[in-house]
Amino acid sequence: MVFTAVSYNIHQCVGMDGRRDPQRVAEVIRELNADVVGLQEVDFRPLGLKKSYQLNYLAEATGLHAIAGPTIRRADAEFGNALLTRLEIGKVRLHDLSVPGRQPRGAIDAEIFCQGKAIRVVVTHLGLGIRERRRQVHSLLEVLRESPAECTFLLGDINEWRPRSFAIRSLDTCLGRIACPRTFPATYPVFPLDRIWASPPAGLLDLKVPRNGLARLASDHLPIWASFDLSNSLLPPPK
Repeated sequence: MVFTAVSYNIHQCVGMDGRRDPQRVAEVIRELNADVVGLQEVDFRPLGLKKSYQLNYLAEATGLHAIAGPTIRRADAEFGNALLTRLEIGKVRLHDLSVPGRQPRGAIDAEIFCQGKAIRVVVTHLGLGIRERRRQVHSLLEVLRESPAECTFLLGDINEWRPRSFAIRSLDTCLGRIACPRTFPATYPVFPLDRIWASPPAGLLDLKVPRNGLARLASDHLPIWASFDLSNSLLPPPK
């Protein structure tokens, strides 16, 4: 059983040319053809005069089911994470990872069924500050440990690139280390900000960062794509 996952910060569908174009992002997602797509920086406000939202549009344009995880909620705006999948969705929880005085952050924690196998998929976007990320990772580790699952995948923009940082070391220890190709900025990627973790990483088949013209234009981040063999896996819960 092959399971494919993507993490993609879509920058509110604003591309490297400054244009807001959800259609380009939808095309990138379609080409990736993944079972689950974790999105960050999704703008849930109406698109112009049409009473639709970026997540609604992307779900409709790709034919995928959508789970919203807004972290900023105001009268005029909702903004945050999202999960798209073509698989059956079970229980969904939203976790608050916010740190006082910083931009609100959170995580989507979803149960997804792949050929009858329950898979836990967590989508998140960590903050810009070092101390902020430390606190968020502590909270995220508690989330992962409180309801251990047979299969766990973490998809996110971690806003961290230093391999010896607390965030990276802690998540590697909990979920298993996987290679981290560079994803930001999209035109000439230098930093591996966007990550996919799996528990355990032994089933990894392939990992890549698409760098075609549209992917380099549609957002300021490149998506990261991975495939896993779950055929014979009895995956242990997070440590």
